[in-house]
Amino acid sequence: MGRYPSTLCRKTGSVKRIAVIPHVHGVGGMVSFRAKFITGLQSRGIEITNDIQHSTPDALLVIGGTRYLLSLWRAKRRGVRIVQRLNGMNWLHRKHSTGIRHYLRSEYGNWNLNFIRTHLADHIIYQSEFSKTWWERVYGKIPVPSSVIYNGVNLDIYTPDTPYNLKPPPSSFQLLLVEGSLMGGYELGLESAVELVEFLNNNHRTTLGKPVELLIAGRVSDAVQVHWQQRTSAALRWLGLVSPERIPEIDSAAHLLYASDINAACPNSVIEALACGTPVLAFDTGALAELVTGQAGRVVAYGGDPWNLDPPDIPALATAATEILLNQEKFRPAARIRAEQAFGLDVMLDGYLEALDF
Repeated sequence: MGRYPSTLCRKTGSVKRIAVIPHVHGVGGMVSFRAKFITGLQSRGIEITNDIQHSTPDALLVIGGTRYLLSLWRAKRRGVRIVQRLNGMNWLHRKHSTGIRHYLRSEYGNWNLNFIRTHLADHIIYQSEFSKTWWERVYGKIPVPSSVIYNGVNLDIYTPDTPYNLKPPPSSFQLLLVEGSLMGGYELGLESAVELVEFLNNNHRTTLGKPVELLIAGRVSDAVQVHWQQRTSAALRWLGLVSPERIPEIDSAAHLLYASDINAACPNSVIEALACGTPVLAFDTGALAELVTGQAGRVVAYGGDPWNLDPPDIPALATAATEILLNQEKFRPAARIRAEQAFGLDVMLDGYLEALDF
């Protein structure tokens, strides 16, 4: 119980160490964050090791939840500062069937996250104002300090590959959907993306002047792929689970990213796309209106109650998509500027180190 995969960091000129406890329970996006966080620390010359058993950290960062609650409790007894990073919480399993195993795992994940939040953490980092409001609404406010720190990205890696107007025009508009997994309830995002492309091709083709193709990056079951290939006439390109190294290339080549996740706390795919100069299209749920501002993209009214998974307003989404597709020279630079203003990796790291009292 005293040993688990972790990262220890030593600040230059300081004896302080940070133990980063990997995410185990809760919603997705944690692996991507951890990789970026560690890379950012390495770029600052901070020492990293996987051994916590023979070292005594001055602070612990819990990425979401963990099964090592006893180790956290012992660390708290020793006076080690514990900071918890919170995304959103599991909720789709309560709205439609995802299987009893997934349901129980999701419920335990929520309990685990809130137990650490309520009983062990000395400081909470919420990934957005939406995330903070959601946790306080469902589980109540807690008497520990908190801060809102958006996810960050290395702006030297996630960058427009070349000026967009120098690229040869494709024969179709490329609409991109990026998710780590489109299973476990997240198939709904794929459904709305296909409906959007169908609506654009059927009702906006004359205005657009060429068809729209949907590029799908993420883990999708074979059965889901077969289902949509048989059901729709829209052009679908399945990219599969894409390595992080390929994301900048894929993002910068697309005309827009459709952020399909409903009530997302701070999706990495949105921040990465903006950094690559790719405009973002989304419904106004979760933190999307916080992230996509100005001319960085368009966030439109959902058209119903997203918490009840009401049918979304696809025609309104298609109108906004058409505006973005026909005005790339306006939206693409604004997307990059938005990322530079709010989502740099150094800004994120500074915020976390401050919360860790370093």
